[in-house]
Amino acid sequence: MSEWSNANVDAGRERAVRRMLPRSRDEAHRASTPLELFFDLCFVVAVAQAGSHLAHSLAEGHWGSGVGGYLFAFFAIWWAWMNFTWFASAYDTDDVPYRIATLVQITGALILAAGIPQLLQGHLAVGVLGYLVMRCALVVQWLRVAASNEGEQRVMALRYARGIAAVQVCWVVLLFLPHGARLPVILLLIAAELSVPVYAERRWSTPWHAEHIAERYGLFTLIVLGESVSAATIAVQTALDEHGALRELLPIAGGGLLICFSAWWIYFARPVHEYLQSNRQAFVWGYGHYLVLLSAAAIGAGLEVGVEHAVGKAEISRQAAAAAVTLPTALYLVTVWALHARHGKHGIGQLLLPVSALAVLATTFLGGGSGVLGAGLVCAATVALGVFLQYRPGTAE
Repeated sequence: MSEWSNANVDAGRERAVRRMLPRSRDEAHRASTPLELFFDLCFVVAVAQAGSHLAHSLAEGHWGSGVGGYLFAFFAIWWAWMNFTWFASAYDTDDVPYRIATLVQITGALILAAGIPQLLQGHLAVGVLGYLVMRCALVVQWLRVAASNEGEQRVMALRYARGIAAVQVCWVVLLFLPHGARLPVILLLIAAELSVPVYAERRWSTPWHAEHIAERYGLFTLIVLGESVSAATIAVQTALDEHGALRELLPIAGGGLLICFSAWWIYFARPVHEYLQSNRQAFVWGYGHYLVLLSAAAIGAGLEVGVEHAVGKAEISRQAAAAAVTLPTALYLVTVWALHARHGKHGIGQLLLPVSALAVLATTFLGGGSGVLGAGLVCAATVALGVFLQYRPGTAE
């Protein structure tokens, strides 16, 4: 009995703390874990905060500061999410230290979300603190990889740990600089953050799993689109309760739903994991999703602006209210096309999304709810034509 009990204890300890070894790229049925999904849902809290403040800035006519702050805040959210996603695809051990480090990263995301209002007003302390918590937890993960491996895996892990840690020190230094000197330094630090994976993997590659990565990006895109639908629904509900302007809100609600439904359809029209075969392809595809996710979240913010304009609460023109929706919608269509929708298409199918993006931009001139509805109808027509081309007998895309 004692030998059996000791064996169980040893097995339990082995499950509790494992060596962080690279996973196989050929692993079958590599799916997202409940912890990864929980991670995504918590990060969307920060996305919602950034989108909400973007909507308020646009409705007040502060386009420059609103968009600039949104780009910066969304970069912090997206970059921390992306780094965890690729790390987990290669080294997820699902042991106790790994889970704790992931929960610490989630805590950092929530701190960042709480600091976004101040961040967009130029007060960086809380936002940077949340970002540091997320990034330092990842440094610990990379040090575990280095301690568990030898050779090229150890060298690459130490490069990641050193690179990330060095940039975090610079973010702390940023807090002590005068406000006027911060913007160029922020741009340099963003470039430094983006260069760390390129530096760490210039000779070797982490064993990320193509199907797992494609699923993770798809799920996060799905959640962000859901957040856009939620934000628009709350805005419409609030406007109805306070103003009862059903007639003015119907075009925005209908157009917004068509845009979000079409955005989902277009993104998931075909699997993309077969395209992700090298680090070069993966870097372009992964980094490019900054614009995909940013625009998907901005669609919801734009719909909020459209609602506020419809009930007379936004101090902007009809065309500006429509542009708050049409610009991110067009950006979404172009970036999804550029990253993976164009692969395997020929003829008119290759031009469908770029032409649709131009048509969406043209609906801006309709202004207000008419512009939003027009953009939604263009997106729906794009999906319908894409389905027709895909399933038409004798047509090969």
